[in-house]
Amino acid sequence: MSFDSKAFLATLTELPGVYRMLGEGGAVLYVGKAKNLKKRVSSYFRENLPSLRIAHMVSQIVAIETTSTRTEAEALLLENNLIKTLAPRYNILFRDDKSYPYIVVTRGEFPRLGFYRGNPDRKADYFGPYPSSWAVRDSIHLLQKMFRLRTCEDTVFANRSRPCLLYQIKRCSGPCVERISPEEYAGDVQLAAMFLLGKQQEVTKRLNKAMEEASARLAFEQAAIYRDQIQSLHQVQEKQFVSSSKGEDVDVIVALKESGQLCVNLAMIRGGRHLGDRPLFPTNAGESTAADASAAFIRQHYSMHPAPARLLAFPQLAEEEKSELESALAELVGRQVPIQEGRSELHRAWVEMAQQNARLAILARNQATAQQEQRLAALQDALQLPEAISRIECFDISHTMGEATVASCVVYQGNGMKKADYRRFNIRDIQPGDDYAAMRQAVSRRYDKVANGEGTAPDLILIDGGKGQVASAYAALADLGLSQIPMIGVAKGEERKPGLETLIFPEGREPLQLPPEHPALHLIQEVRDEAHRFAITGHRAQRGKARKTSTLESLPGVGPARRKALVARFGGLPGVLAASAEKLAEVPGISRELAEKIYSALH
Repeated sequence: MSFDSKAFLATLTELPGVYRMLGEGGAVLYVGKAKNLKKRVSSYFRENLPSLRIAHMVSQIVAIETTSTRTEAEALLLENNLIKTLAPRYNILFRDDKSYPYIVVTRGEFPRLGFYRGNPDRKADYFGPYPSSWAVRDSIHLLQKMFRLRTCEDTVFANRSRPCLLYQIKRCSGPCVERISPEEYAGDVQLAAMFLLGKQQEVTKRLNKAMEEASARLAFEQAAIYRDQIQSLHQVQEKQFVSSSKGEDVDVIVALKESGQLCVNLAMIRGGRHLGDRPLFPTNAGESTAADASAAFIRQHYSMHPAPARLLAFPQLAEEEKSELESALAELVGRQVPIQEGRSELHRAWVEMAQQNARLAILARNQATAQQEQRLAALQDALQLPEAISRIECFDISHTMGEATVASCVVYQGNGMKKADYRRFNIRDIQPGDDYAAMRQAVSRRYDKVANGEGTAPDLILIDGGKGQVASAYAALADLGLSQIPMIGVAKGEERKPGLETLIFPEGREPLQLPPEHPALHLIQEVRDEAHRFAITGHRAQRGKARKTSTLESLPGVGPARRKALVARFGGLPGVLAASAEKLAEVPGISRELAEKIYSALH
């Protein structure tokens, strides 16, 4: 039965809201938002549709559901939530849920400069967001060099008795041991904040004035410090050849469709400084245009992340689309966020840089895809498998003398690691240190559902180990009736050197040793190393959790009250371990004699 659009449109409201287009079986084809639901939905049923993609989608509509909202901002948020949860076939989808990093400056007598990822609160001052963790760490390094703010955690800061290496190399002013007064340190914090806000000229003026005053009172050592800060600031400004003296906060959004790829490149400018780019490749793009991708990105990104003062978009959005987005953003953030072209010379330079970086990202992605396809084909050929390999799963076991045994299972699919499908298994009820039993248990638990017709079976299973581990894993597969899934073990070579690995087959086939430069071996090593890393991090977390509990609870003469006092004073077990007997004795309820016993028990 065809969809009766005329009858449906007659029932629609002119309020803002969200619409969901449904196909056969209730499958969600598309989710969109509208300032006026009746006007927007009606536009899909006119004669001349803007693209074949939209025409094809409309031909599949069986029903349309709508939800009216009070404002456009509410519609924008609801649209984004539905796109993320439903992943409709015809929506351009950006998987960008990861929070962006910030620089944090804590409060207190001697604030700490640090890296922060999450939702900013009112307990500290936050600067950003930044496009990558690298951009944050690079900026922190600059601030350390120019203003010598501390970066150590509070527990370390509170327990220092002499300055650390950062003081020695002139990256910290040593507030932990009172090498700088609170007033002088507060002045450095203020200058750092001004620098991050783009007020470089004001910072330079203040530093010049301070240097002249120090010289006048013959404090030449202090004057030299100010001189070094001014020089560092000039060096930063020279590197930022596309920086703005206005201290602008701008996001540059460039969408580019080339070489079979659609890339949206986000460049961030904060305080007039170009902080870097983040290229994003959407899914479900199909025949969408670059302008479609740009609009989709703006809708999805700024419903989750803070918007800067203005956006520079390329290619230019249609006037109606731009007006609607600006209106929704204004409601969402409580101020106007204009979406503009790059008109000034500086803005055009930012847009051109973002375009160039988008092209480079597309080139790198296509090269990586071709390389991965080559490696998969080489692996299929080396193992003489009849079917192409798409999904690889690799197992590894990690423990310390049998303690806290953890098995990992990592997944390679398509053209890279698929972290969403990784699994860890805490191994129990085996003899400590029995790697064979641990491997058998992990494989059994991983593929139990696959044997029952649920989940996804891999095209190849890798086992990090030799004949024993492979035999145990293969026996577990056989018990589940899945022995048809290809499996190999990766036995480490002599002296555990990369490139000397031997591939072990469970069915008695002769072991295979590929040349060190073989692309299939490089792929196997990459997946095996990731399984090893994932297993070790899981094991260390389990071991640390067990030891933290047992160590504090087994301290001689330390009951719940004293344990609580130690944790409160030193911030946890690491702080207690770092404390001297003298420091331990300063805790209320801990005598000098007991402090000595605690120190001896922990070291």
